[in-house]
Amino acid sequence: VQLVESGGGLAQAGGSLRLSCLGSGSDFDDVGAVAWFRQAPGKAREGIAAVNMNEGGRKYYSDTVRGRFTISNDDAQNTVYLEMGSLKPDDTGVYFCAVMFGVNIAIGRQAMFQPGRYSRWGQGTQVTVSS
Repeated sequence: VQLVESGGGLAQAGGSLRLSCLGSGSDFDDVGAVAWFRQAPGKAREGIAAVNMNEGGRKYYSDTVRGRFTISNDDAQNTVYLEMGSLKPDDTGVYFCAVMFGVNIAIGRQAMFQPGRYSRWGQGTQVTVSS
């Protein structure tokens, strides 16, 4: 699987952006979960939104973005989106999408946001929110 993120850029506080993650590859149909992570300078990578395809498409959000961000997937386009609203300067960082294989049960939010469970990553897209 190859992943390519797009849609990052500069936004003002209170504004919105939509990120896209396009997947390709012969094993893309084997993907069990897709997640968005972000990493701010000097901080650890943080899982913020995820969807477990094998859990009926159940979605997970971190407390930092719940109610402001929405993850969605378009299977026909092999694309996962992250709609970001009510942006804050603290949302600044590099945003990555990642995929997990071999998940066929509910594993819980904490596990869904463990970077080590994801074996394929995109190159990241920069999001900068100005105050």
